[in-house]
Amino acid sequence: MVAPNEPAEHWARRSRGVRPTSEGAPSVHIVIMGCGRVGSSLARQLGRAGHSVAVIDREAAAFRRLGADFHGQQVTGMGFDRDVLLEARIMEAHAFAAVSSGDNSNIIAARVAREQFNVETVVARIYDAKRAQVYERLGIPTVATVPWTTDWLLRAIIPEGLISEWRDPSGTVTIVNLPYHRHWIGRPLTELESGVGVHTAFVVRFGRGLLPTYETVVQEGDLIYASVLSKDIHDVADKAAISPVDGL
Repeated sequence: MVAPNEPAEHWARRSRGVRPTSEGAPSVHIVIMGCGRVGSSLARQLGRAGHSVAVIDREAAAFRRLGADFHGQQVTGMGFDRDVLLEARIMEAHAFAAVSSGDNSNIIAARVAREQFNVETVVARIYDAKRAQVYERLGIPTVATVPWTTDWLLRAIIPEGLISEWRDPSGTVTIVNLPYHRHWIGRPLTELESGVGVHTAFVVRFGRGLLPTYETVVQEGDLIYASVLSKDIHDVADKAAISPVDGL
């Protein structure tokens, strides 16, 4: 476990900045522990989206999964070690994702990031579902080893949850992974579309895609991919984040 933060670290935490990506969306620094299939996929997607990414793994050979086009930081070591985290610029991090192959390492690293470095968004990948419930009660979101792990993690750590999946050649229309308030769960998808101002392209439910109908109801865990005008993307995110009950 790491030692308490020094005053200088508190100052550095307050100075964490958000910069625009090449597409105009907020750009942040994200630290990922674990460079397996999930960690490397997550790092590559975040890097392509214009975010600053540092990947930690105890085996240097694991970084080969990132590919030659990955230009983020690669740090060899244990993801819960203080010096390793500092090298990965944890003091600048908006989010920390612990996605190594070990439950114990993931939860320890997640708690260090949350409790010692006060990282705003922390998520951990947990293989044991029973243990995951315990960690959820500690205030650390967890995700089990399921097919939609990477999508779930992206939604959890990207500012406002907006992930642009496709843009038309003119840049006028984009398809985004739409974040939404939990109170939309159990309501008709058409009601969400009307309230937010989007058209749903498709929904990923339990790792499988489906084309919605007028009878489709938003379910727990649904990933909603919606088409929006690029100029309205931030307005749409704000509307989707509001409870439909509050918006009445």
